[in-house]
Amino acid sequence: MNENAYKTMKSAGACGIALGVLVVVIGVTVGILQIIQGGKLLKAKKDVTF
Repeated sequence: MNENAYKTMKSAGACGIALGVLVVVIGVTVGILQIIQGGKLLKAKKDVTF
């Protein structure tokens, strides 16, 4: 009985860790892309007229 519970908890923990790593990687990637796009906007700021 207990062995089945431990196997279930093991798979749930592994899934949680995998999702956590995936979220961190996506967050870092999006952050880097936002910094690059912000730099491009600042560089092109002098060309913008209203």
